[in-house]
Amino acid sequence: YALRLHPGEDPKVALDTFARDHHVEAGCVLTCVGSLRKAVLRFANQEQAVTLDGHFEIVSLTGVLSIHGSHYHIAISDSEGRTLGAHLMDGSQVFTTAEIILTSLDNYCFLRSFDPQTGYPELDIQPNP
Repeated sequence: YALRLHPGEDPKVALDTFARDHHVEAGCVLTCVGSLRKAVLRFANQEQAVTLDGHFEIVSLTGVLSIHGSHYHIAISDSEGRTLGAHLMDGSQVFTTAEIILTSLDNYCFLRSFDPQTGYPELDIQPNP
């Protein structure tokens, strides 16, 4: 699949909506190039997200998506090339474009199941009947 997001669109919401609208049981982000004017990120080992306003290049976007839940990581860089990486959260906004290529893995179903070892809902890979 190929998507092009327009100015103001929220990448996480767009990806989750795409998974729901296309009944994606198991998919992944292959690549993404674009820019953000607002980035809502949750950094490693932090409970709360932070909001960054400015102009950022999307250096990388990776993750898994499913109608059962998603998990995305993003790397963005500023005008001086400083790069940050974190969980992509709801609320980010595309600046000029986000060109995203996705694939669906038809033999699998990605669930999100609580893992008592980590305390989080983690990827639960199941065969797709």
